[in-house]
Amino acid sequence: MIRERVEPLDEHLLIEKARGGDRDAFGVLVDRHQHEVFTLATRLVGDTTNAADVTQEAFVRAFRGIGAFRGQAAFSTWLHRITVNAAWTHLARSKRRSAGRLEEASESPDPAITADPERAAENVYLRGRLAAAVATLPANQRAVVVLKDIYGWTHAEIAHELDISVAATKVRLHRAHQRLRTILKGDL
Repeated sequence: MIRERVEPLDEHLLIEKARGGDRDAFGVLVDRHQHEVFTLATRLVGDTTNAADVTQEAFVRAFRGIGAFRGQAAFSTWLHRITVNAAWTHLARSKRRSAGRLEEASESPDPAITADPERAAENVYLRGRLAAAVATLPANQRAVVVLKDIYGWTHAEIAHELDISVAATKVRLHRAHQRLRTILKGDL
């Protein structure tokens, strides 16, 4: 199968092949990035069913727009931006304000934490409470929290992507953090 032959190729070469219409090369890019796109979509829309729809839409948009990818940013950053836009479109379309759980920011647990079962159990509890608290945020605040606190985007990047001012980004983040503090006060 071609995907097996293409898999070890450099990402830049895969992008060039995909720009030329090579669906197998684009398929390898999808395979490499589907987990991170799905995770971001889940964090933005709140549940896995809607996240699957957003993920699919994001990859369709990426396939259609691969020719416009200039390579000034990492391919994963470009996909993140497309995913954010697809999530916003989805949320606007469905007018949903509720959300499911926020997935863990890191896949691999800290060995120091897992060595202490009591601390590990406490972290699982707190992570669940944090996820539930983030899920209660309005979509515009939740998006800023996810992009800033989990993905580490700058205020300028978030402002550009969400088409708001940097000041509005800071205000939304501040208000979201205040809300989260109030919700989680007893747990901390």
